[in-house]
Amino acid sequence: MALTLAALAYPGMLGLDKVATAQDRIIANTQWGPLTEQDRDFVVKVRAAGLWEYPLGQIGLQKGSSKGVKTASAHLVDGHAALDASCRKIAPMLNITLPNVASPQQEGFVAQLKGESGKQFDTDFANILRMTHGSIFNTIAKIRSTTKNSLVRALADQANDTVLDHITVMEKTGLVDFDQTLFQQTTPPKLPNSDLTPPPPAAGQPEVVLTPPPTATSTPLDLSGATGGGTGGTAPSPAPPAG
Repeated sequence: MALTLAALAYPGMLGLDKVATAQDRIIANTQWGPLTEQDRDFVVKVRAAGLWEYPLGQIGLQKGSSKGVKTASAHLVDGHAALDASCRKIAPMLNITLPNVASPQQEGFVAQLKGESGKQFDTDFANILRMTHGSIFNTIAKIRSTTKNSLVRALADQANDTVLDHITVMEKTGLVDFDQTLFQQTTPPKLPNSDLTPPPPAAGQPEVVLTPPPTATSTPLDLSGATGGGTGGTAPSPAPPAG
């Protein structure tokens, strides 16, 4: 399996201002189809989302003061544990390096909500997470409609279902201010790429694993049919390390 050195490099910038030509650039030809920069960045973004939304779900289960927020929190933990397992499953197959912590912006959301309580926590929890899930929802649709890589396509399918579920449970809290949330979703602050990019893992650092809850209902990807071109059949073995 031919892999370029670029496929092994951690994505330096995941900001929304990257030009389309760079994002469409093929960085590896794999047995599951060509891998582009935007494909690789998508896998990293899904992993990073879980690294802040999963712990925030755990916080919401403890601090949430309404049934709706506690329900939404349980969905975050359940859904992102399964998505994280899928990312960790396909990343080594595609030689993608995954982060162990979320981006500074995402960590900032967690820090903000950790400092709140009561109705303020519930309201900001619902609105921040409705805004961030609404933003990534459009990215998922683009990846799903354009990727030629069957592993990335399978992850996009799972992410689509999970994010739609999370959008729905946030709205069911009755706390979402749609005018404010949609404005923030469509007019995000112009932050430097360093704030939007999860840092690469330190050398030798153990991989962070998001543990499924005892009552998990979401499941990771079954890759038994994820062959190149999506034609089904037996799953290929992972690619050997490029060297």
